[in-house]
Amino acid sequence: MTERLPLFPLNSVLYPGLVLPLNVFEERYRRLVADLLALPEDQPRRFGVLAIKDGREVSPVRESDGPAGPLDGLGTVTGDPLEALHHIGCVADVASVQPQPDGRYELLVTGTTRFWLRSVDTGGPYLTGEIETIGEDQGEGAGALAAGVERAFRLYQKRLAGAREASVVGEQELPADPQVLSYLVAAASVFDTPVKQRLLACPDTAQRLTAELELLRRETAVLAWLPSLPAVDLTRQSFSPN
Repeated sequence: MTERLPLFPLNSVLYPGLVLPLNVFEERYRRLVADLLALPEDQPRRFGVLAIKDGREVSPVRESDGPAGPLDGLGTVTGDPLEALHHIGCVADVASVQPQPDGRYELLVTGTTRFWLRSVDTGGPYLTGEIETIGEDQGEGAGALAAGVERAFRLYQKRLAGAREASVVGEQELPADPQVLSYLVAAASVFDTPVKQRLLACPDTAQRLTAELELLRRETAVLAWLPSLPAVDLTRQSFSPN
């Protein structure tokens, strides 16, 4: 089964179950939010978040005064929107919308379901896509892998705090569900976007946890040798993919 959704390309990856704040200021995405708000109350307000593979989030400065088109900033090499975006993304449910006096919107969205991007429509003010949702499978040995990832992630956090001369405040409780844990660790670890995208695209939870265990062990070993590391301080804030 496929469905059509508005698309919101970002330089970051959204995972199921994770919360993402968005500051919507470009005209094309303000139109997207306005269209969602115009839907009947009983209809879900959703859009697809996809990581950008070729291009940038914000459109470049235009010579004319007109608003950015749906492709502005994307596909700077190929010119093909399908090639400019990673093909696996996450559906975002709008949890709250705060209109601002200057026309911007402050959004809080929650990732729900992974999807394949099958086609892109560039005919409107913003991109829309034909998507096919992806089911979630645990895979073999997810429970045992989750226990190993939890231990590795806690050590990684401690090493990261040490590299940033920060302190870990208490020990945050991690989810027992292997799938939820796999997405939380992917979001909360300081990996670059291509790595985070590969974790999103893993066929099942067990394979995602296996990849994370290897990544965490490698990164923790690197951190042990570094006196300082420029990185997002994830040890003193709530988990968020943004």
